[in-house]
Amino acid sequence: MTKKVLFITDPMKELKPSKDTSVFMMEEAISFGYKVYQAEMKHLYSDEGYVFVDARNIIEIGASQVEGIRKERIQVSEFLYTFMRKDPPVDIDYINALHLLGLAETQGANIFNKPNSIKEFNEKIFALHFKEFIPRTLVTSNLEKVINFQANHEIIIVKPLDGMGGESIFKMEDMEEENLDILLDMTEDETTQIVVQEFIPEIYQGDFRILVIHGKPFEKTLARIPQGESFKGNLAAGGKGVVMDINERQKNVAEIVGKFLVSKGINFAGIDMIGDYLTEINITSPTCAREIYKQSGKNPIQEYFSKL
Repeated sequence: MTKKVLFITDPMKELKPSKDTSVFMMEEAISFGYKVYQAEMKHLYSDEGYVFVDARNIIEIGASQVEGIRKERIQVSEFLYTFMRKDPPVDIDYINALHLLGLAETQGANIFNKPNSIKEFNEKIFALHFKEFIPRTLVTSNLEKVINFQANHEIIIVKPLDGMGGESIFKMEDMEEENLDILLDMTEDETTQIVVQEFIPEIYQGDFRILVIHGKPFEKTLARIPQGESFKGNLAAGGKGVVMDINERQKNVAEIVGKFLVSKGINFAGIDMIGDYLTEINITSPTCAREIYKQSGKNPIQEYFSKL
């Protein structure tokens, strides 16, 4: 009997097969002999206490598109594995989907990463659990605290708690009117918390994505290097991805973080490091696997499925 697996993602038309990690995972799952299904969060529902999904079987993955057949009603617990790969923001719809997936777990579903862990750990705050590795960081909605932090550190980075891909990240060297207006907007008039960090100059050498697979760091990393006058390394923000061997500092930090991740049912994560510092721990839909494979020939997704 063919083993079925489910991927919960953004709409397939929004994913780019040539670079998307979720699509890469579907390809590898097919090569491992799984029957692959895909759905969006809105396709999850509960009927008489049981969690179902209207999912379609993915039958072909091409260079520019993914082909599937009509949706089927399937109880989530019938899948051997379900992979939650929806991109942030982790908004109310996301949380409600996690509630349903948590219920599905009680009915026998195997879900990665674990719904309760995604609910528990905001990706921007998660790194604070490892304060010995992070740059000086403030999480607040209070502008006076941000002003004092900037006065102490001169150059700072501010970012929202629910952003991704380099969106709404600002570098600030003063607290003049323009930056204060940005902060008021980001904090929604000091009601919404943001992350404030000291600026790390090593960003220009790369914002390193390290994949942590079943608690172990992958041997190759992706240095996302800012281009032109930008300070953002994110690929979605125009950064250039260059594959490099993992260094000892990165490996040591990733192994320590990895032990904690495994204890929380998180078996596929991406940690970000700038210089010696840990900046983020990504657990919703970590990316960069395709880029690492294309440049190095080393396949992190094959390793992931071989150890499930």
